[in-house]
Amino acid sequence: MGAGGGVVKDSPRDDTPVLITAAAPSHDDQHAARKRKYMTMMAMRVPCLVLALIFNQIWWLALGFLVLSIPLPWIAVLIANDRPPRRSERVSHYQRSHRAIESGGHQVIEG
Repeated sequence: MGAGGGVVKDSPRDDTPVLITAAAPSHDDQHAARKRKYMTMMAMRVPCLVLALIFNQIWWLALGFLVLSIPLPWIAVLIANDRPPRRSERVSHYQRSHRAIESGGHQVIEG
């Protein structure tokens, strides 16, 4: 390398992105995720009711599907109205190296 500097190509580099904020997802993203959860759970109720109608000759199976479909709207509302949990993940934060201006070994002259 000459006096003008240059690019170091053989150094190991960490390409993981650096997180510069601890902001939560936007409200629109959270709302869309909650709507998807609600619609999925309510969509699970329809097959349960249809299966209960199909198996009406086997009373215990029809009753099982019916009992399974009853609490689904309540559970769907509870899950959809709950905010998402905080993520406990290890994130890459910017680490600034501290440089000393002067060395710490000074002699104090009292006079």
